[in-house]
Amino acid sequence: MRAPATLRGRLALLALVTTAIWVVVLTAVFNVELGAHLRQQADDLVRTRAAAVAATLEAGPDGQIVEHEPADDTALDVGIWIYQGDTAIQRPSASNALQKRADGLAGNGKAFTDTPEPHAFRLYALPVIAGDRQVGTVVASVGLDAYRGTARSVLAASIGLCVLLLAGVYLVTRTVVGRALRPVGDMSAQAAEWSEHGAARRFGADGRLAELAGLAGNLDQLLDRQAAVLRHEQQLTAELSHELRTPLARITAETDWLSARPRSADDQRTSHEAIAAAAAQMQRICETLLSEARTRTDPVPGRCVVDDVARALAERSRQERPEVPPITVVGTGTTAGVPAALMERILAPLLDNALRYADHRITVETQRQPGGVLVAVADDGRGVPETVGAAVFEAGRRAHPDDGHDGAGLGLPLARRPARAAGGDITLGHSSGGARFVVMLPAG
Repeated sequence: MRAPATLRGRLALLALVTTAIWVVVLTAVFNVELGAHLRQQADDLVRTRAAAVAATLEAGPDGQIVEHEPADDTALDVGIWIYQGDTAIQRPSASNALQKRADGLAGNGKAFTDTPEPHAFRLYALPVIAGDRQVGTVVASVGLDAYRGTARSVLAASIGLCVLLLAGVYLVTRTVVGRALRPVGDMSAQAAEWSEHGAARRFGADGRLAELAGLAGNLDQLLDRQAAVLRHEQQLTAELSHELRTPLARITAETDWLSARPRSADDQRTSHEAIAAAAAQMQRICETLLSEARTRTDPVPGRCVVDDVARALAERSRQERPEVPPITVVGTGTTAGVPAALMERILAPLLDNALRYADHRITVETQRQPGGVLVAVADDGRGVPETVGAAVFEAGRRAHPDDGHDGAGLGLPLARRPARAAGGDITLGHSSGGARFVVMLPAG
């Protein structure tokens, strides 16, 4: 038997098998207990009937049994044998096999016995005692057909109930598991669509169950890494296109110049040397860029831990300028989809700007958001006036020209340019005191 191909089918089958084992065990125990209970009822009934008949008997001094007939002994006489020693003094109407089984119990003390199917009977022998010896025997019988019929009916009903229960468990389990896995299927389809079209949307863990939140986080990381790989390929293609443009143009120009009209040997030699040099340059460019792509050590190209880069810059600042306010990095190891060198080019101008204007502290906060990474660089300085606002990112524009600090107003534009080239941006954030610049970058 082949296992189901779907997870829903396998889980439903596992639940069915587990439930079947328990149901079979419980059904077997129930029917065994029921059979024992019915047998006990039959024993109690036949024992009571024998005792009732024995109460009507009296053994004389000579050992003779005298029966005191009650007013209505019809019920007592049904299935009752009375023996004086081994001789029956009262017999009911019964089959030869039952008569022989009853005769076998006479004079042998208390005993139970059963007759074989069909029409089985349970027999019980009760001794009649005179003094200290057995002078007679009362044998009572009860038919077992009704008890065994009840046991068979209950067994059949139990089997039918088990089948219905297992069918219900299987159907309910498939339905429940299917509904439980439906969000997983939807997330998988969305991830495939987003990765195919390069969408920047991400699932996020907010409002999801713990298991789905973990799956969403893993899918987001997968999409982020795929996006990082795509950005790296695009960057490599752009670099190849940009670097090869000049030597290709040189080769094209020299070829056009040679084919325009006949040239002297010296002119041809000079053009050939220029073409060879351009071709060699193209070869070096291709080898350099492709070698860099092949030997990249990161598991995913263009990734770095923002906290590590920020702490390295903070330590460098502390060593070079111990008099400036300290830089505090707050984060949990957030990974951005940009190389460490590029991350440093983005953060360094922002930290230099914060060090220039901060009074007592500078804070770098990093956190992961759906589809990206947020890095906030804040200081407790004078802040950016509302009249300047976003214009502070213009080249040569300073928020406080008369602050006495050196600087040409190029730091923030220099930080924003590589951030935008990496697919992110830098904006001026809201702050109750001081300046706060928010960097949004792709997640790694």
